[in-house]
Amino acid sequence: METKKPDADSVLATGGFDAVMDALDDIAVSLVDAAGLVVRWNAGAERLTGYPAPAMLGAPLARLFTPDAGASGQPEAVLEAARTIGRHAAEFWCLRQDGTRFLATIIIAPLRSGDGAITGFALVIRDLLSRDAARLQASDRQFRLLVQGVVDYAIFMLDVDGRVTTWNAGAQRIKGYAPDEIIGRHFSIFYLEEDRARGLPQSLLERAAREGKVGAEGWRRRKDGTRFYANVVLDAIRGVDGRLLGYAKVTRDITERKEAEERLALTRTAFAQAQKMEALGQLTGGVAHDFNNLLTVVLNNADLLSAPDIDWRGRARFIEGIRRAAMRGAVLTRQLLAFARRQPLNPKRHRVNALIGAFEAVLRRACGEVRELTLDLADEPAVAEIDESQFEGALLNLVVNARDAVPEGGSITLRTRLEPIDELRAAAMEGIAPGRYLAVDVEDTGSGIPPEVLSHVFEPFYTTKEPGKGSGLGLSQVFGFTKQSGGHAEIRSELGRGTVVTLYLPALEPTEAEGAVEEAHASRGLARGTALIVEDDPDVLESAVESMRSLGFEVLTAASGVAALDVLRRHDDVDLLFSDVVMPKGMSGIDLAREARRLRPTVKVLLASGYPRAVLDGDGALKEFALIAKPYRLEELAERLRGIGAVGAGD
Repeated sequence: METKKPDADSVLATGGFDAVMDALDDIAVSLVDAAGLVVRWNAGAERLTGYPAPAMLGAPLARLFTPDAGASGQPEAVLEAARTIGRHAAEFWCLRQDGTRFLATIIIAPLRSGDGAITGFALVIRDLLSRDAARLQASDRQFRLLVQGVVDYAIFMLDVDGRVTTWNAGAQRIKGYAPDEIIGRHFSIFYLEEDRARGLPQSLLERAAREGKVGAEGWRRRKDGTRFYANVVLDAIRGVDGRLLGYAKVTRDITERKEAEERLALTRTAFAQAQKMEALGQLTGGVAHDFNNLLTVVLNNADLLSAPDIDWRGRARFIEGIRRAAMRGAVLTRQLLAFARRQPLNPKRHRVNALIGAFEAVLRRACGEVRELTLDLADEPAVAEIDESQFEGALLNLVVNARDAVPEGGSITLRTRLEPIDELRAAAMEGIAPGRYLAVDVEDTGSGIPPEVLSHVFEPFYTTKEPGKGSGLGLSQVFGFTKQSGGHAEIRSELGRGTVVTLYLPALEPTEAEGAVEEAHASRGLARGTALIVEDDPDVLESAVESMRSLGFEVLTAASGVAALDVLRRHDDVDLLFSDVVMPKGMSGIDLAREARRLRPTVKVLLASGYPRAVLDGDGALKEFALIAKPYRLEELAERLRGIGAVGAGD
């Protein structure tokens, strides 16, 4: 049945509009009546959609939409929107006569008669994709101009076989080829003969095709045969269907940077060698000094033994001196062999707190007189599989560094604790395994380390000390020891607040034998508690620490009354204060005991002295506290502690 074509004059009665529509041949304009049937279809609409005017006149507007849009009622919806709100714009997928789709923006305005009634609609249709394509084409032209103007980078295209298809000014400057000399040739011409022989150019193409992008650095050859060091990025270019179209290649000449790096590497090698020689000189000087001291003891005692009138007591004393010197020499030799990596490490299970306690006297002597060393050891058994001598060497290195950080006096704290490390933190700590770790802290109250120095402290031969004051090997040896032990070392520092170096060692579960140590302590009649021992003589302090531990106490130490008060303020679990009466720095043991009682009224106090009570107690002050006379035996100490009701002193 023939479709009746509507009368355009009934839709729009404005003279001259036909001429305007026909003139707009680059813009698609259409008129539809109130029912949505096309009454005008200009040349621009024909060009955009492919539908000639005769085919569209009288046809519903829905013919322009995709079937899905038509089925969902979108044509009627846009007309209703224009009828309700006036001018309306929307984006839709439309169909051309040949069946191809295009994304269109449609602007619809209602047309009204003299009395205001809507007689139809005017539509302007635009192809968004063609507009964007025009923009992309303009952008592409601008991009090509930009690429051609770049002279610091070689930017060019390759076809799928690796032949050059474009060539910018930077490529000509860096590689020396003019466009007509290189376009059409294979890019492998830039590679050295040995690289071509092993198939490097082809492998780069294959990797780029497989991975999308590949980067590389290496020596390349210019047209004149000279070499340059290149940084290369090769990108695979694919079409919308995924088909490989070719490659984009960007090459940068970094010869100057490469040569600078090589010069720097040579300088560092020479510097490291000089540092090693300096370190070797310091080491041999120190070894000579220590062995000369030992030989002096041996020679002098040997001379004394040859005296004709020596009695048996003197003979035994001189022999013992020779034996001690020989033992010290053997220990020094073992340490030297370990340092030279000529002696295999011997990791064994150790109770770390016990190792620290046995080494405490050496650490205190290393601290010097103006620095306070405080031990804050974990209450629970801390067992790790480590090499004893290496661990002691690491502690000594850290304590000596801490001592140097507080040259005018300050405090150094040696702390142990057990700490769980989860997977996230383990990964951040250079890949150690997650689990339970024994953390050993050495903390000082020095001026701190600047951030630019902090990141280098574990590097071999790195030192900020004056020439002759240090080789820079100490912290690198500490780091190496912890890594070989399956752990990690880290350092934290804040300017004006001090520095903490922490060694993380894998913690082991105590065996029954190791756990039985505590039972042995309890069998002496004393249960676990915490004792603060205050003594300025390192040898006496070492003896007191071992005695208290054998009685079942966990031990904290201080070398003066001032340091002891600082420990008391930081530790609320001190049950017993065991202090010498006569101490340096202006605070006696009696003064300390009174202040300790003020801070901690329940703390038990036992004082010790080698002076008679009558000399010490001129004003009766000692009547407030219990006193044990030096020298004392372990049994006497245990009995005295029971007498004052110290923690666990029952039985």
